[in-house]
Amino acid sequence: MPTREVNGTPLHYEMQGEGEPLVFVHGSWGDHHNWDLVAPRLAERFRVVSYDRRGHSQSTGPPEKGTVHDDVADLAALIEDLDLAPANVAANSFGTCISLRLVTERPDLVRRLAGHEPPMVGALAGDPAMQPLLTALQERIGRVVGLLEAGRNAEAAEQFVENVGLGPGAWTLLPEPVKATFVTNAGTFLGETRDPDSLTIDLAALPRYSGPLLLSIGDQSPPMFAPIAEKLASARGDVRRHTFAGAGHVPHQTHPDDYVRVVGAFLSE
Repeated sequence: MPTREVNGTPLHYEMQGEGEPLVFVHGSWGDHHNWDLVAPRLAERFRVVSYDRRGHSQSTGPPEKGTVHDDVADLAALIEDLDLAPANVAANSFGTCISLRLVTERPDLVRRLAGHEPPMVGALAGDPAMQPLLTALQERIGRVVGLLEAGRNAEAAEQFVENVGLGPGAWTLLPEPVKATFVTNAGTFLGETRDPDSLTIDLAALPRYSGPLLLSIGDQSPPMFAPIAEKLASARGDVRRHTFAGAGHVPHQTHPDDYVRVVGAFLSE
C-alpha cells in the first residue's frame, strides 16, 4: 500500500478503479480490510480509496492518543492531497462520526455521504427516555476500557464485539484475521473513549452540508443505533434512510450484495 503523510502522520491507503472518487472510512478497531468484500465491486464504477486511520494497522501513531478532530483533519487532508474533492464518502460506525463531522466543517470536500450506524450517543443526552439505554451502554464500555487498561486486549476485543458493537455470539463467527485486527488495534479504543468530543456533534451544524446524505441501520443491530439515526435525521429534513434487513452493525461484511446495491445506487444518482 502507498503511504501519504498528513498532519504529521503516515496514512496507508489503497486505491483501485476509475470514475468519481469514493473514500471508505472504517470504524473502531478496524482497518481498510473491513471493505474488502465491497471495494472491488464498487471500484467497477468509482475510484475507490480505503485507508487505515491513524494508529490502526499500517498507519502509525500512538493508538491510545489522537482525537476525533485529528481523524477529521486526516480525512480532509487525504481527500485534498489525493485531489479527490469533492469525494463520495461511505463510512461505518465511528467512521460515520468522523465523516459527519467532516461535512459540517468542510462541506466542500464531500459530494455524497453514506453512513451506517454512527455511535453518536451524545445526540441522545438529555432525553430521559434514553437514559436507561445510555447507562447500560456506559457500563458495558467501562468493562471494555478496564480490560484495555489492564493490557488484556484480546478479552477487551471480545467484550466489545459481544456487548457493544455486534451482539452476543458474534465473536465466534468472526474470521481469525478479523479477530486479530481487533486485538492489534485495541488501543485505539482507549483514545476514542478518552476524547469527550468523540461521540458528539453539533446537530445545528449538520445543515451546513446540503449534499445527499444517506443514514442506514441494520434491523439486527444493538438498540442504540436506531434512535441515534432518528435524532441525526431530524436535524436535516431531507436525509435518506435505509434499513438493511437481516443485517447488523457491519452490513458491508455480512451482507455485501445488499450493501453494494443500496450504497452504489445512492452514490450513482
